[in-house]
Amino acid sequence: MARDPRRNLLAGLTVAIVALPLALGFGVSSGLGAEAGLATAVVAGALAAIFGGSNLQVSGPTGAMTVVLVPIVAQYGPGGVLTVGLMAGVMLIGLALLRAGRYMQYAPAPVVEGFTLGIACVIGLQQIPNALGVAKPEGEKVLLVAWRAVVEFVAFPNWTAIGLSLGVAVVMLAGARWRPAIPFSIVAVIAATALVQVFGLRGAAPIGDLPSGLPAPSLSFLDVSALGSLLAPAVAVAALAALESLLSATVADGMTVGQKHDPDRELFGQGLANLAAPLFGGVPATAAIARTAVNVRSGASSRLASLSHAAVLAVIVFAAAPLVSKIPLAALAGVLLATAIRMIEVGALRAMVRATRSDAVVLVLTAVATLVLDLVYAVIIGLVVAGALALRAVAGQARMDQVDFRPDMPGEHSDEEHALLAEHIVAYRIDGPLFFAGAHRFLLELSEVADVRVVILRMSRVTTLDATGALVLKDAVEKLNRRGIAVMTSGIRPGQRQALDSVGALALLQREDREYATTPEAIAGARKHLEQAGLVPARHRPHLPESHRIRKGPR
Repeated sequence: MARDPRRNLLAGLTVAIVALPLALGFGVSSGLGAEAGLATAVVAGALAAIFGGSNLQVSGPTGAMTVVLVPIVAQYGPGGVLTVGLMAGVMLIGLALLRAGRYMQYAPAPVVEGFTLGIACVIGLQQIPNALGVAKPEGEKVLLVAWRAVVEFVAFPNWTAIGLSLGVAVVMLAGARWRPAIPFSIVAVIAATALVQVFGLRGAAPIGDLPSGLPAPSLSFLDVSALGSLLAPAVAVAALAALESLLSATVADGMTVGQKHDPDRELFGQGLANLAAPLFGGVPATAAIARTAVNVRSGASSRLASLSHAAVLAVIVFAAAPLVSKIPLAALAGVLLATAIRMIEVGALRAMVRATRSDAVVLVLTAVATLVLDLVYAVIIGLVVAGALALRAVAGQARMDQVDFRPDMPGEHSDEEHALLAEHIVAYRIDGPLFFAGAHRFLLELSEVADVRVVILRMSRVTTLDATGALVLKDAVEKLNRRGIAVMTSGIRPGQRQALDSVGALALLQREDREYATTPEAIAGARKHLEQAGLVPARHRPHLPESHRIRKGPR
């Protein structure tokens, strides 16, 4: 925390100014009041800063969490929300102990980029009412609320508010290019507040009265008999807290150089934060991408910034409430508008869209879902689509090629090249994965085999085999056997045996000594089978030592 403390303290102060109206607004929106939002920002923000897994993360109440909490308040009351937060905290600590956070690293880059783009758009649209100086219209969808705010502004223009918000945003964006080290957000907000106070400008609504202190810690809200009915809401809150926090930490890492979060420690820190916040009347908390982005853009490099953000908010609660209450909401809207713009990495987005069509589809879908639906659905949709496209790509790599007898096979002679088909033997080499995404193609191809007596399946190049692939292989063997075609295999790997054995395919392949270690041995076995069946005249065969034969039976 000793690295560049002055810069980190200034970043924390900047974040605190941005976080204050958000904390109060989210507290009111949740149904527990402004005090709940402020208590969450102070208590959860401090604990997550100390015990979390990111040096840059800023935690507190968020808009996504508020959407989840509103129905809980309606059904179970304020006490139910506090209990849900407590239960979610225990679940998050459990996930941390199980080391579940590390699996977040498998989130595809297009999902993360689409999430960031969508969140930036949501943040910007959320500021439209305050930036235009109109009361926030009714509605849950951010697009609808923003549109109604624009309609109201057109009917009753408020040029003071829009001038302050645009002025603050321009100062921040231009200042960041001119002198990145200077916290222009503070300068712009102070200047906007001074203009309103000195010239008595109308139409610039201030933050308003703040609570005078935090409530004493208490567990009086806890109703043990209600724990069972609150389990499902608690799982939803814990899932959202984990998802939003880990994605936010990933985004924060991408906005910096040399920073890397610990996902399991982050879950642990968020768990402690959510355990403590309800004791002070706070709502469930998560890492907040908007505040984290402000923190990073303000030059934060250590936990001191996010910790000082919580400390500043605590000071405001007890001492500086009258001063901060005069800050215009339009000025703070300008801060977040500039933050949203700076969150969008045009170069990264352009590179992602140009990479592949699949990456572009996943990015756009995730961004649109974040904007139209919410964070949880957006990430689920992005992951599902990305997974489906990846499976399609992997399945497309698998192929089954008919191969002729090669003269370079050990133990064979060059004058017998291309002899297999003439002997009514066909060999197929299966390359790549044989699993549910594309296994059905092999069944169709094998079922169409004609004019042969023996089929040899070379399995040594199969990279993945699941239960579906094993079942398809078994079905193909049974179909060919019913047609009088013997199926022999070579090169089955040890890791493939469990899947084949579980569906009965291994026993079918080992029947009558039809499994071999190598392809030359399988060819020799095929010729022996044809001779014994009287389908071809006896011919010279290389001697096949008993030690080379794959024996059937349990292993």
